[in-house]
Amino acid sequence: MNLKEKINSKIFHTVGEAADEMGRQAYVVGGYVRDLIIGRHSKDIDFVTVGSGIELAQAVATKLGRGTHLAVYRNYGTAQVKRGETELEFVGARRESYHRESRNPIVEDGTLDDDLSRRDFTINALAISVNADTFGDVIDKFNGISDMDKRIIRTPLDPDITFSDDPLRMMRAIRFATQLQFDIHPETFEAIRRNASRIEIITAERIATELFKIMASPKPSIGWQLLLDSGLLTIILPELAKMKGIDVVHGRGHKDNFKHTMQVLDAVAQRSDKIYLRWAALFHDIGKPVTKHYDPQRGWTFHQHNFVGAKMVKSIFRRMKFPLGAEMRYVAKLVELHMRPIALVEDVVTDSAVRRLANYAEEDLEDLMILARADITSKDEAKKARFLQNFDLVEEKFRTTHAKDLERCRKNPVDGTEIMALFGLKQGPEVGFFAKNLKEAIKECTIEDNREAAFEYLISIGRQAGFEPLYNPLETQEREE
Repeated sequence: MNLKEKINSKIFHTVGEAADEMGRQAYVVGGYVRDLIIGRHSKDIDFVTVGSGIELAQAVATKLGRGTHLAVYRNYGTAQVKRGETELEFVGARRESYHRESRNPIVEDGTLDDDLSRRDFTINALAISVNADTFGDVIDKFNGISDMDKRIIRTPLDPDITFSDDPLRMMRAIRFATQLQFDIHPETFEAIRRNASRIEIITAERIATELFKIMASPKPSIGWQLLLDSGLLTIILPELAKMKGIDVVHGRGHKDNFKHTMQVLDAVAQRSDKIYLRWAALFHDIGKPVTKHYDPQRGWTFHQHNFVGAKMVKSIFRRMKFPLGAEMRYVAKLVELHMRPIALVEDVVTDSAVRRLANYAEEDLEDLMILARADITSKDEAKKARFLQNFDLVEEKFRTTHAKDLERCRKNPVDGTEIMALFGLKQGPEVGFFAKNLKEAIKECTIEDNREAAFEYLISIGRQAGFEPLYNPLETQEREE
């Protein structure tokens, strides 16, 4: 593989020239090299030099000139050079050692071999020289290119040591396997199983970062299945792990809710890249293990699992340090409502039923319907097709009902001047109160869309609020007719 041509651009030659002038070795390393080989786009480029990474970064920034931003992080021995959308990270080659109770390493200066050996996986332990005399030469000490060809994730060194030293690497192994759709080497995966409990020393924020990257992958179920099989899921999200399995009583069993959830999640991921819609798919049945009950007549039931699940979403978001604002409310809302569209297609689809669901879902109606469609995972293809056809009818009903509502709301049958005359009011908030309530009553189909019904409604709510009409508008209307 000729990587020399792939890095034959000004930025790499500039770094190489700066390193040569300082008498240093410099290499492109890690994820950028991996992505270069497998054809993924990456704008962040990591460089390692044998010596001070900060000094090399300063020299490169000087060479690149105006429009270049340099940031130095002396506590970490790193520096960043940013030019346009490209970010260059510089660090000196290092070796690391760990204390068991912490994933923060003791860092010392090292050789290139030391630096590559400390990296998490063989596919990330690659380097390409940018020095002039060796420009484009590949250093592949651990056969990372071969592992990429075989689509394998494995550690450069003993996986038990790798994962015990830095347990977050277990999450990263699963994340890379999900993003790249690679397999984790059996020995590496067994080491994850053996060291799963070590994940407890990792902060919720760091775990959340990896989970969100798994969720953003084309097929996120790969990651969640690996988390379950490795034992990590039981520690990180026990509520989800409890969904796995089938209970049987008197020969009657329920479906495997974890497997079903994975099918729903992937179906949603095919239709939408909205991360929090994907989280709603993952959690839509999270309340089922809590509400599961066997009834001798009806079999397995999960009454109110959507309401219980919505409450569980909130507690999970807090524990996992996920955003607690609009994102959490959105996921909880979809979990609570996910049964409503299915109930709707099983009943007579009336304007009022459709309108009630639309009012509950509001701007999230389209996302709710994506989730509801994905939730139909029956093996009975005829039944599945029938449900999906009914969803088509429901969505058409949403459109026609919305059009009707727009027409009904365009103008109240009784205007503000008539409201003021009816109750002897001057322009002000009281008139707005009557007009707003009348508009809502018509939109909700609480009353008919005509003047007679409107006046009756206005008089009714007026008396409840302490306003007596000055005349009977219905008698006046009859005389005019």
